[in-house]
Amino acid sequence: MKRIGIIGVGEIGRAIVEGLYDRGDDAPEVFLSPRGARTAAELSEQYEGARVCPGNQAVVDHSEIVIIAVRGQDRHEALADLAVADDKIVINVMAGVGNDDLRRTLATEARLVRAIPLPAIRERRSVTVTYPSHPVTDSFFENLGGALPVADEAAFDVFSALTGTLTTHYSYLAALTSWAVGHGIAADDADGYVRGLFQEVGRALSDKTRTLRQLAADHETPKGSNERIRTTWFTPANSEALTQALDDLLADLEG
Repeated sequence: MKRIGIIGVGEIGRAIVEGLYDRGDDAPEVFLSPRGARTAAELSEQYEGARVCPGNQAVVDHSEIVIIAVRGQDRHEALADLAVADDKIVINVMAGVGNDDLRRTLATEARLVRAIPLPAIRERRSVTVTYPSHPVTDSFFENLGGALPVADEAAFDVFSALTGTLTTHYSYLAALTSWAVGHGIAADDADGYVRGLFQEVGRALSDKTRTLRQLAADHETPKGSNERIRTTWFTPANSEALTQALDDLLADLEG
């Protein structure tokens, strides 16, 4: 597929475009909607094959694969009166919006595939969950770090719930930085140290010969500092609260 359209050019839209064009080989043409105008304009200036269309219908008309990346609550306004030919492939990356819902909105018989591309797709370092499996869509994401087709929408919703923990991780790092600042450390120094500390953690995650629990164990010594913080802060009650929050989010996604 050599013509890709993106409706809703936010963080994920940007990441997909950057991943496509930074591969170093023959990238497709990318047609961007005017939604997310600033990001779309920046991408069209940066990449010769990316161009901003006057409207969403033009994106669809020029593309073989259409990626719907608007916010779920904006879908009816953004996709109203959009005509999508039955021979198109539509990739739905809207959290919490099932394909049946999207098909009713678009009134099309086009192939619809849900996907969960992550920001690291720009560096081709993250796998993208898809449902249902489709050879063209799975091949598209294989070229951007890998595809993980799942058997049903229930499994897809579990992976979707996991993505809801991303900003919690960033907020955790921000809380660590704020604690250090509160103890007299310069903000820039605290920020730089915490970033460096967890960038190393990120690199360790690439070692798939060890489970996540093994990685945790390998990074602490008995009665050491890491074990102390883990056992006093990440208590069974804390773990249960996280489980409950994820269960509640999953129930909403399934609903």
